[in-house]
Amino acid sequence: MSMNVSNVDSLLSQMRAAMAAAQGQPLQAPAATGGANFADMLKSSLDSVNQAQHQAEDMQKAFVLGDDKVSLSDTMIAMQKANISFQTAVQVRNKVAAAYNDIMNMQV
Repeated sequence: MSMNVSNVDSLLSQMRAAMAAAQGQPLQAPAATGGANFADMLKSSLDSVNQAQHQAEDMQKAFVLGDDKVSLSDTMIAMQKANISFQTAVQVRNKVAAAYNDIMNMQV
């Protein structure tokens, strides 16, 4: 059975937190690991959605202008990819907003 290093680190930090709690010591926030920053991931995702929309728009314009290199099926596929990526981004935004509202409505 092989274990991932991040799984081992996570397990060790959980064990340390449990040991500190058992001894009555205040818990310390875990040190940030080399994981991706949420803002960077969000920006990358939105850039990807934007790029898909621009690509679909460019293909649509080329098809309308009669470019022989662009087919109707490729244009429709690009438009659907852009639509799906946009709808996914909207749903992620809705989930993040709902999670934020849930956290803000928690009683302390």
